[in-house]
Amino acid sequence: MEKKNKLVVLSRDHQSKNRKSQSWILGILFILLISSCGSKPEETSSKPPNILFVISDDQSFYHTSFEGSKFVNTPAFDRIAKEGVYFTNAMSGSPGCAPSRSSIITGRYHWQNESSGQHAAPWLKKHVPFVDLLEANGYKTGRTGKGVSPFRYARDENDSLWRATDAAGIEYSKIRYEEGPTDIRPGDKISNINYFENFKFFMENEKKEKPFFFWFGATEPHRAYEKDSWKRTDKKLSDVEVPAFFPDNDIVRGDMLDYAVEIEWYDRHLDSMINYLEEIGELENTIIIVTADNGMPFPRAKANSYDYGIHVPFAVRYPKDFPGGRIVDDPVGFVDLAPTILDLTHTSEDGMMPITGKSMRALLESDKQGTIDPTKKYAFSGRERHSASRYQNWGYPQRSIRSEDYLLVWNMKPDRWPAGAPQRINPEDENDLLPMYGIDEDGISHSDWAFTDVDESPTKSFIIENYQDPAVKPFFDAAFEKIPEVQFFDINKDPYCLNNLVNDAQYASVKEEMQTALLNELRSSKDPRVVGPDKEVFDSYIRYSPMRGFPEPIPGSQLK
Repeated sequence: MEKKNKLVVLSRDHQSKNRKSQSWILGILFILLISSCGSKPEETSSKPPNILFVISDDQSFYHTSFEGSKFVNTPAFDRIAKEGVYFTNAMSGSPGCAPSRSSIITGRYHWQNESSGQHAAPWLKKHVPFVDLLEANGYKTGRTGKGVSPFRYARDENDSLWRATDAAGIEYSKIRYEEGPTDIRPGDKISNINYFENFKFFMENEKKEKPFFFWFGATEPHRAYEKDSWKRTDKKLSDVEVPAFFPDNDIVRGDMLDYAVEIEWYDRHLDSMINYLEEIGELENTIIIVTADNGMPFPRAKANSYDYGIHVPFAVRYPKDFPGGRIVDDPVGFVDLAPTILDLTHTSEDGMMPITGKSMRALLESDKQGTIDPTKKYAFSGRERHSASRYQNWGYPQRSIRSEDYLLVWNMKPDRWPAGAPQRINPEDENDLLPMYGIDEDGISHSDWAFTDVDESPTKSFIIENYQDPAVKPFFDAAFEKIPEVQFFDINKDPYCLNNLVNDAQYASVKEEMQTALLNELRSSKDPRVVGPDKEVFDSYIRYSPMRGFPEPIPGSQLK
């Protein structure tokens, strides 16, 4: 209606200036002009929305100040959540980065994407990301930081079936911090990419007059961390809320504070991007989506399908069309992101593999809170291979289903070690095994020797080195021991997923309903683990990252 109103003003001015002449010709011209321009005001006054997609690397849902964390301060995320729509039950595509990002960019479960859904495997050309379609639809696309990885992209013409560039778009990461007095990074393990300045460069030099899609892929809070970087801040050990699956001591608390420092660093760059968009007048026409690829890089979180592994922060701001200040409880999954973005940008999905997810537009445009769509009861996730952590590069296949209140995890190979094998072949002597649990003769844990699906950390080392201590043993068992085939948790009563209710008669009907829903979804999405024809295909994909050797499992032994 903006253009029509302007024309009405022009008409009144004209009548005022020419009242004496009463020119009927000009009057008719104005009427015709108003009629022709005012018939479709939306087409002439509306602009396609920009999209800033922000994804941190390894951050669990609870670790934002908006969610209530006392030791993490995230003002930028909080602003998006307060002024936009905050989702309390957002589930990542996988508890590991590559398969999770695969789900985001294709709108399909990672188990549908062949090698393009598996850690450190080739990305096939046929799995076209939605970013390509946005580019074809008139958007200028780009990214900074981590894209859709780790995958192997085409190295030369011999990799003719592989995609040549990162599925998140062309990278803008040349502007970097340099060590010295002007380096403001709070830890020496933090990426030297200046995310904000690269975004600003993209906006000022590459975008031109087009709408934009920009992927800000922070590499934080992925490990490694500078130990005790938190001591250069005003943080205190007493502020940390230690999850119940960790021992509560200063080592763990300090490790979590170093994690918080990295979250706050990426949030600082997001804050600069928001302020910049506001300064140049683009903020209100920009859909900002903020999330994380999977949970925190600690034992029993990342690379596990418990809530702290797959439940991630998720907020969307676009006051122009999405009523803000709302908290939505409907479960949403990463497969829903691609169809949502295509829907909001009026971009056809033609050219992509069939999309599994559904657009969240109705949830975003609703003025309701809480549960908006009672038919949208579940979100799904899963994992296969994470690191090279078992015999012949075997993974640990899991599929999970999450409702607002419950989580069910299907561990398809319960005879395997969920965190990786406890003993590794000596890389210097294939006939020798390194010590059990990776503990050397001095009692020191070597993270790369055992349970290698779990990132090296002070928390991991403390739990392993003290596993014989009766006070620590329960935490060791929870993080590293084998687990039952089916696990079922009441999230409201047990947010840390420590009490398996699979055999509790009180929950039998809910558990059975969710098991049926999970199987139906896996069959509908043609999960090879369920429908074949090759149920072990995921273990066959070549891994293009460092490999480790592990002994062949022996039936009946603790190394199985």
